[in-house]
Amino acid sequence: MPTTTQFDMAGTKLERIGGGIVRYGLALVLGWIGVLKFIAYEAKGIAPLVSHSPLMSWGYKVMSMQAFSMVIGTAEIVLALLIVTRAFAPKVSAVGSLGAALTFLVTLSFLLTTPAMAVFQPGYGFPALSPMPGQFLIKDIVLLGASVWSAGEALLASQVESSQERVNVEALAIGAK
Repeated sequence: MPTTTQFDMAGTKLERIGGGIVRYGLALVLGWIGVLKFIAYEAKGIAPLVSHSPLMSWGYKVMSMQAFSMVIGTAEIVLALLIVTRAFAPKVSAVGSLGAALTFLVTLSFLLTTPAMAVFQPGYGFPALSPMPGQFLIKDIVLLGASVWSAGEALLASQVESSQERVNVEALAIGAK
């Protein structure tokens, strides 16, 4: 029978693996979606969502649908790249994760700004989400959670890193005396 220590070790290992999957999976999804924003079908696909959004519709007034899609895509790619810096720049990763959280809050707002007949399956209404945009958008709740977790974990790691640097500097100073 496994001991409590073995369960703790297994739990710690699974938590570490899961955390890596969450963080780097988040970055992969965000980056991939960002790259797709440079393709016309994706620019057209998000147009109904963006055009109904009070937070985003201004973009179509100052640039073309494709150009605004590319701006959004560039932001998503940059955020994904920031997130993956966790191993060597946790504060930078936290900034990317917070930016991703903001991104997913904006996309979740589309559930409120897109006409209800598009969000809910015609003939069924609430709670039957339509495949597009309802089901497409609702997954962003999980991505929002992953972003918030990633930001928090990276901020905590940056504090540990800073504490270790202070200890190392103090040890060097004591050794130099």
